[in-house]
Amino acid sequence: MEYNTRREKMKISEYGRNVQKMIDYTVLIEDKEKRTRAAYVIVSIMSQLNPGVKDSSDYQRTLWDHMHIISGFRLDVEGPFPAPTQEELFKKPDQIDYSDGTIRYRHYGKNIEGIINKAIEYEEGPEKEALILTIANHLKKSYLNWNRDSVNDETIVKHLYELSRGKLSLGEDIRMTATGDILARNKLKKKKFPPKGKDNNGRRRSHGHRKY
Repeated sequence: MEYNTRREKMKISEYGRNVQKMIDYTVLIEDKEKRTRAAYVIVSIMSQLNPGVKDSSDYQRTLWDHMHIISGFRLDVEGPFPAPTQEELFKKPDQIDYSDGTIRYRHYGKNIEGIINKAIEYEEGPEKEALILTIANHLKKSYLNWNRDSVNDETIVKHLYELSRGKLSLGEDIRMTATGDILARNKLKKKKFPPKGKDNNGRRRSHGHRKY
C-alpha cells in the first residue's frame, strides 16, 4: 500500500493527485503534438475539478499556468498562452511606499485630499465650480459630524483653501448648504438607522424579558 506521507508532495492540491500524475506522464511524451493534445484534455479536466477558478476573467490562462506549475515548468507544449517562467510567477512584488499618515484635518479624512487634487486639475468653468461647492458642503458635513453643533462657512472656506494649497475657493455669490439643513438631515438619518439595540427614539429596545 502506498501512503500519502511517502508520496511526492502535490504542487497544487486542489486538482488532486491524479491530475499531477497525468501531467507528469504528459511531460514524458516524446511527440510534441501528442503532448499538446494531452495538455488540452488535462486543462479541461482541471476546469471541472476546480470550478472556482472560473470566477476570474482570465481563468483559462490561470489553468494553463497551474498546469505548468504542477509540471515543475518542464512541460513543452503549444498552448494558447506563452509558458510562464518560475521567476515570473513567484517574483516578489515591488515594495509599496507607505503614506506618512499626515492628515492636516483628521475629521475630513484622507480621501478628501485626493478629491481636492482632482478638482484642482479641472478646467475653469461651471463644472469645476459645482465640484468645488460639493466638496465644500462635504467638508461642512464632515465637520458637523465630528463634534460640533455649528460651524461658520468662513471656517470651511479657509480649510478648503488650505487643503487645496490656495488653488480652490468659493465664489462670493455661492452659498453652502445651511448648517440647520445638514443637522436636520443627520438627525433624520440617525432616526432612520438607529444604533443596534435602540429604537427610533434612542431608547434601548426591549427584548420581551420579564423580571420576576
